[in-house]
Parts: sequence; C-alpha cells; structure tokens
Amino acid sequence: MAGKIFYRERLKVGEKEKKPRFKLVAVAGVDITFYGDHLRKKELEEIASSVGAELVLLKSKKEDKDEEIEVKE
Repeated sequence: MAGKIFYRERLKVGEKEKKPRFKLVAVAGVDITFYGDHLRKKELEEIASSVGAELVLLKSKKEDKDEEIEVKE
C-alpha cells in the first residue's frame, strides 16, 4: 500500500509572493522525515513520486467559508 502525504494551502501567502504556498500537515504509511513545514507544490510532487506516496490536498478555511454549513443544536 502506498503512503499518503497530506498538505494544505497556506492562508497568509499571496499569489505573487515568492514563498512556499503549501503547508505539510501529516504523513501516513511512509517512513520519511521532513525538515521543512512550508513546501512548494513541485517539491511535494517530487518527494511523493520518489517514495511512491499519494498527495492529498486538504480543504483550507478559505474554501470552507464559501460553503454554507447548517448547524443543528
């Protein structure tokens, strides 16, 4: 079974900034150590392909605000 690398888009990085846009959240099923929290998409793809893992993009809070959520009490 291939492992999974979970990541999400950072909230405080603009479109034209030259900073890594993605935050590493979790790793499952792969014995790997990350030394950076903020990575570029290309870096994540390269790491995932070399260890045989699947990349999983998590929804950010920014995307959740667009959807209406009904809360039952």
